[in-house]
Amino acid sequence: MGFLSVLSYAHKLVLERLDAHSGYAIDATAGTGVDTLMLAKAAGRRGQVFSFDIQQDALDRTQERLDKEDQAKLASVQLILDSHATMSQYIPEAQHGKIQVIMFNLGYLPTGDLSIITEPESTLTALASAFDLLAIRGILTIVLYPGHAGGAEEAKAVQDWASSLPVAVAQSIIYRQLQRQDAPYLIAIEKKGSSTP
Repeated sequence: MGFLSVLSYAHKLVLERLDAHSGYAIDATAGTGVDTLMLAKAAGRRGQVFSFDIQQDALDRTQERLDKEDQAKLASVQLILDSHATMSQYIPEAQHGKIQVIMFNLGYLPTGDLSIITEPESTLTALASAFDLLAIRGILTIVLYPGHAGGAEEAKAVQDWASSLPVAVAQSIIYRQLQRQDAPYLIAIEKKGSSTP
């Protein structure tokens, strides 16, 4: 049995932290809906998932994936057509600082318009907002794709941001294949304190 893929490892970390009865989670990059569906199943019927994407095609694919499931077993899901950089505007004030899990899967929409990619500036803004929204002991997962045009620059910016978080505020780890520098990899961050990075 080999190591888990970066996506599978992100899911494993998330499932360990999300309340299975009334979890609160954000999928910052809906894409094809894989993470949104996993979160909706894991958060419990009384839970809430907010899913963001800048492409309607991504949200449509996500909705199609959700529609194939037994709705009675899913958390409430709100699909939001906007940048992840604006996420704090959509999360009710009462849930700020209480989100248990926030997932980012950066890059581009598979089989979509490959010229539309996540970019460092909006991603770093989104990560700062995400950190503020997280509960203490909440987890932030970021899957990075350095192998596509613009991906290496974004990955470096995200890794620099995560590395700069004070240890009293957060613990950051990397899950990565060392032999291939262009392979996707995961950064996971656990919030330990409430200070804004």
